[in-house]
Amino acid sequence: MDRAVDSNANGNRDGHGGEARETGGAGGERRDAPLGLAPAIHCRAVMAETERFVAAVEGADLATPVPSCPGWTLVDLIRHTGSVQRMFSGLLRQRVQERPLTRDTALELPASEDGYPAWLRASAQVAAQVFADTDPDAPMWVWGADPHARFWMRRMLCETLMHRVDAELAVGLRPVIDPALAADAVDEFLVNLPFAASFAPGTAELRGQGETIRFRCTDRAGEWLIRLRPDGFGLDPSPAKAAGTESADATVAGPAADLLLFLYGRLDRGADALETSGNDGLLQRWVTNSAF
Repeated sequence: MDRAVDSNANGNRDGHGGEARETGGAGGERRDAPLGLAPAIHCRAVMAETERFVAAVEGADLATPVPSCPGWTLVDLIRHTGSVQRMFSGLLRQRVQERPLTRDTALELPASEDGYPAWLRASAQVAAQVFADTDPDAPMWVWGADPHARFWMRRMLCETLMHRVDAELAVGLRPVIDPALAADAVDEFLVNLPFAASFAPGTAELRGQGETIRFRCTDRAGEWLIRLRPDGFGLDPSPAKAAGTESADATVAGPAADLLLFLYGRLDRGADALETSGNDGLLQRWVTNSAF
């Protein structure tokens, strides 16, 4: 598997973002302004998160199962993450303007499994060079909400961060996530989820008659209001303003890192770190159908 990005389905919120339709549901609108943290922060964080990933797996048994990605071992997790970094780097290098017909990428996989940690570090270095050569505001094809090169930089960070967490969980470490990065990744997830139907088919079930779900950070600024409509779902553009005029049908609140882990299916909504209220059935429908 040396020229195609590993796209093993694991049934979790994996987020590789392989292919998707180019329009979202109600509220899934294209964005022309940058979202969240600056692209330079995303790029630096990809390198830092990769180093933390490598530190977690160096010397570990790469046949170790990854509980948060059922069916995967550490070597699968490393291969997937490095492959995504290289694939996204290829898209950035080519400044693609249309959805690619293939995801084939020259992966340069190591000859033996013990070479995978170093290969992952090299994958991030490939990304670093592309980042240095790329204007983050350059128009590009993307599957999500922000049709610029910065979309792929941000998405690569979310991929790397979440799978660093998976690696640490697999080897018995307690993951720590920077709250600013976590809040940014929560925003990235919720902004782009309406566009993800082709690789997150359950999202087609996230329709309703105006029901709302509020996600709120308790350790820093950050609040998002999702509204389910007959033709789809999406973010309310002014959740803070809406907070003063209406109560959401369901709410999930917690520290940014725990909110992120919840959205990616790494933390159950009954966890002590989270506060939930409102329509429990609506929350369960979200959990069941928002698998990324």
